[in-house]
Amino acid sequence: MSMDAQHARRGPRLFARVLAPLLAALALVLTPATLVPGAAAGTAEAVSVCQGRPTRTLTFATGELRLYRTRHYVCAVTVAKRPGARRPMAVSLQPRGGRPAVQAGRFDRQAGPVTVHALNRCVRASGSVAGRGTSTGWILC
Repeated sequence: MSMDAQHARRGPRLFARVLAPLLAALALVLTPATLVPGAAAGTAEAVSVCQGRPTRTLTFATGELRLYRTRHYVCAVTVAKRPGARRPMAVSLQPRGGRPAVQAGRFDRQAGPVTVHALNRCVRASGSVAGRGTSTGWILC
């Protein structure tokens, strides 16, 4: 057998045995954790659906109401304490002098996000899970 034929057969085997696992490992290292399922350990705080910094978290018997704020906007999410079966959930956010933004329905994990423009305005928020909930007065003024 000539040397050229031997090198031709070694090429595919070398790739399958050495280069393919090396490239797969490199892709896993360079891939962000949000694209790899299960890499973020499933915590609720790991990924937020609202923009801005967390401002308030109000807890109640069946969940919590989370408020986030940027300079111009306020965002709210109601998160169930025990995700699972679909149940009635609602989240509402109202800027002073404006109409409330509401999302209500049957959800399994969260209601929202709901965002309102609140530059230099107070907001009022409320959230509920399965009939139990909380609300605020005028806050974030």
